[in-house]
Amino acid sequence: MDWLIFLSQLPSNPSSLRVAVWRKMRAAGALGLQNGTWIFPQNNENEAFLLELLELVQSQGASGQIFRMQPLNEAIEADLLARFQSDREQEYTELIEGCSEFLAENEKESAKQKFTFAELEEAEDDLAKLEAWQAKINKRDFTQSQHAVEAASLLVECRAAYERFSQSVYDHAGLPQDE
Repeated sequence: MDWLIFLSQLPSNPSSLRVAVWRKMRAAGALGLQNGTWIFPQNNENEAFLLELLELVQSQGASGQIFRMQPLNEAIEADLLARFQSDREQEYTELIEGCSEFLAENEKESAKQKFTFAELEEAEDDLAKLEAWQAKINKRDFTQSQHAVEAASLLVECRAAYERFSQSVYDHAGLPQDE
């Protein structure tokens, strides 16, 4: 597999550029190898992202380089893949926890029969956040994480629980639910 390496020399002060680069790299799913050294699988989207990031870095008076490379042997590549997979597994684990919390909250409010539009709106917002989070993780997950299937299944459960709660809110209010 070909990889993209991003090397940067960023000023320590002010820290805003360093923080911005770190956040952008983490959000894009890059793996930090060492200070200022990041790696991605090589593809057109990652190349475009890194070129844009390089422009940002250079516009701030800092420097950076982008390289395409291949690991020297299979063991190095296996290590890189394992590290990427570990990052995604951690993200999916957190998403799974979020889904479990959503389901528990939904069950609690249903048991209390707290069928209000305020609760429905809160549940809708929470579900939208979970679904957006899953989409972000899926976009970065080129290693086919084992927890991806579990997270997707739990999100289906969350959507179904939300739909049942929504129906209960409308029934409780004596209103027809728009389709």
